[in-house]
Amino acid sequence: MKRKFWIRVTIILIAIVWSLWQLYPTYKAHNLSAKETEKLKLSGKYDKLQSKTIKLGLDLQGGVYLVLEVDLHQLLINLAKHKDDAFYKAMKEVENATGENPDLDYFTVLQQTFRKHHLRLNQYFGKVTQTDQEVINDLQKQADDAVDRSLEILRNRVDQFGVSEPNIQKRGSRRIVIELPGIQDVDRAKRLIGETALLEFKLLKDPDVTTEVLKRIDEKLKEMQEAKGKPALPTKKKSKATTKKETKSTSVDTSGKKVITQKDIFGEVEAGKDTSAQKDTTGLEVNQELFNEHPFLSLLRDFRSHGGEIAVPEKNKYAVEKILNKPEIKKIIPSDVEFVWTSKPIPVGNENYYQLYLLNKEPELTGKYVVDAGVQIGSGSSFTSAGKPIVTLKMNSEGAKIFAHVTGANINRRLAIVLDHRVYSAPVIRSKIPNGNAIIEGMANMDEAKDLSIVLRAGALPAPVKIIEERTVGPSLGRDSIHQGTFSAILGFVLVILFMIFYYRMSGFLADLALLLNMLFIMAILAGFHFTLTLPGIAGIILTIGMAVDANVLIFERIREELRSGKTIRAAIDSGYSRAFVTILDANLTTLFAAIVLYQFGTGPIRGFALTLSIGILSSMFTAIVVTRVVYDYITDHFTLKKLSI
Repeated sequence: MKRKFWIRVTIILIAIVWSLWQLYPTYKAHNLSAKETEKLKLSGKYDKLQSKTIKLGLDLQGGVYLVLEVDLHQLLINLAKHKDDAFYKAMKEVENATGENPDLDYFTVLQQTFRKHHLRLNQYFGKVTQTDQEVINDLQKQADDAVDRSLEILRNRVDQFGVSEPNIQKRGSRRIVIELPGIQDVDRAKRLIGETALLEFKLLKDPDVTTEVLKRIDEKLKEMQEAKGKPALPTKKKSKATTKKETKSTSVDTSGKKVITQKDIFGEVEAGKDTSAQKDTTGLEVNQELFNEHPFLSLLRDFRSHGGEIAVPEKNKYAVEKILNKPEIKKIIPSDVEFVWTSKPIPVGNENYYQLYLLNKEPELTGKYVVDAGVQIGSGSSFTSAGKPIVTLKMNSEGAKIFAHVTGANINRRLAIVLDHRVYSAPVIRSKIPNGNAIIEGMANMDEAKDLSIVLRAGALPAPVKIIEERTVGPSLGRDSIHQGTFSAILGFVLVILFMIFYYRMSGFLADLALLLNMLFIMAILAGFHFTLTLPGIAGIILTIGMAVDANVLIFERIREELRSGKTIRAAIDSGYSRAFVTILDANLTTLFAAIVLYQFGTGPIRGFALTLSIGILSSMFTAIVVTRVVYDYITDHFTLKKLSI
């Protein structure tokens, strides 16, 4: 008995500790000051912190809700290898039929219509040797792939919003739902999302040119600092008084490195300007002597010895961008080049780095010439790619000619693949490629290769995407929803607590304790598994509050019956829990099954309600059956009770 008791106690303690650990980021994020928020953003830790907090849905935070649909009809017209009057007539009939009844399967209607007009599908799609069913299967795969490619393009577009927690997901087989919390400009959202992703192939400048441009920037920045009377950080030779005065904007650590603030890099805050809107660069670590001589170069790291370009520690990225965007700095950067970041950081040891490339501003080739990109396993003919995933590119005839010229004239140079002004890959041109086929090596795994192939194919939307539904949720509605939902939850919680104490006395207090833990577990699961809390989700939590004590009510009433029949307190408790368990399990399982069905087949608000209800049911069963039983066992083992307060 004691062993079972301590096993239960251990499980409860583990659940409580895990819940507090999962909820701490949410607590910390909601209690950050503006200055602390900016520091975390500069260090690259803010997004990581936000990713661990409880997410608020569109209805609570406000924003833009869009439903887009891929134009399947136009996609098939684009895929057709041959088009004539009969083809267009049949396709028009298919369009009319599916337009009048959207529930019809497009490909079934397509096959039936072509058969009615005695047209072979392989005459217009696929290979001549394929049967109608094989052509349909291929078209379905291409349609699914088109939606996935469109989804990737839209994700790239959404990144431009800077939304902390966008929700982009596929609905059904042809639609894409986009939720942008915090965004109110619908026109801008529609404009950016509707644009085609820009894929470009740009040559990297020679390392000597890159070095020269970086030196110019460094010299110009130093000149600007000296002109403002703040040439560098305080040195060891300065007097104590001077050092003390200047270290108000800098701090020294024991390793001999300086922590730079915005005054050191960007100068004094201009009078009359809103300092709250200006980001602080606290957290940058650079060598003091190197910073004095090279205020810009000290923020960079040289990766060329590792086959890369100039790299920037993640915590220095904002400062470098700020410098490069200064008007004085832009003037000394040649007009025919541009600096472009990599799409994702590169981990080296315990630090993350973003590579910074200096590219020709004009692309050698654009994505409009790429007709396909796939994934293969490298053959043994290439040592670097043997047995590893590679990405294959295929261009049309015009693109092949341009690509052959570019690769032939730039052997041993690097060609950057740029999507949405971010470098995804920069392979070295090994030889002239005359047929428009190319491979990209260096993929870490198959998933990375697949992602890159999708990005490459996402150079242009495979079919038009039309917005079929749009909604704007105002910020006032979001705040009102939060306040009303929170008030309802608190009010329901308080009423249940008071009723349980009034009706069941001390045992009611134990049920309230279980209810508190139940709420803790629900919120921790929402945070730990990155679920999104919506207004219907709050409704599910409120319902759970009422249902959570239901199990305890059944147990308490059973215990009362056993006490009235003359049993001892310990025997009444044991019998009450054992006899009520089957009823509790049956009642909660039927509700859980209903919630699962709602989540599986419901959409939007219904899924949010079903999610919190499901979590609440499982959590309430644990707290009612395990937590309260542990407390009862402890009381009866350590105290001699003549009467149970129930």
